[in-house]
Amino acid sequence: MPVSRRRRGRVARSARTGNLAITNRRKKTNKLYLLASVVIAVLVIASFAFASGIGGGGGSAQTGSSKFYVDGVGIQFPVLDSTHISEGESAKYNSSPPTSGDHWPTPARCGFYDGGLPDERVVHNMEHGNIVISYNLPLESDVSALRDALGDIGLNKVWGVARAYDAIPTGQVGLSAWGVLDTMAGVDQDRIARFFEAYAGNLGPELVPC
Repeated sequence: MPVSRRRRGRVARSARTGNLAITNRRKKTNKLYLLASVVIAVLVIASFAFASGIGGGGGSAQTGSSKFYVDGVGIQFPVLDSTHISEGESAKYNSSPPTSGDHWPTPARCGFYDGGLPDERVVHNMEHGNIVISYNLPLESDVSALRDALGDIGLNKVWGVARAYDAIPTGQVGLSAWGVLDTMAGVDQDRIARFFEAYAGNLGPELVPC
């Protein structure tokens, strides 16, 4: 029996409506997939950025190679009990420069200090895995040589604190990490670099770049 033009029109419109509905559903699904992909990408990028922020990026994420004393790199000293004492209060240590013990609540910032820093402040730095460079160099040329040597050590930018220190013999440089001390006459760049490579950011109960 022939189908009337009116019926054929209704069937065609119904088919077009159904196809349009399917198309709309597909578009909505595609948009949802696109939105989900964008959200996932943003979360991945944010997680990398957050991880970089924690590590400080680049050099700040780098540390030395050993979490323990390395034979031939400095001299090991017994680690003293360590507590916070009041700012301005004095502490007693078992080496000069010290390598552990009681200390003030606030450590020093990383950097090269032409003036002195109290033992009680920089011991806090060593607790954080920092390397403290104590120098008693009367010649400005030697101080400049030490500054240049430290400038060539990438780990120093994140883990190093250098200070003038008259409690060691004239012409001497001391390198202190938590429980380890190395002293030398003058500036030995290779020896200083080895100390950083061994201990920077690894020795100490709390590892915090300065």
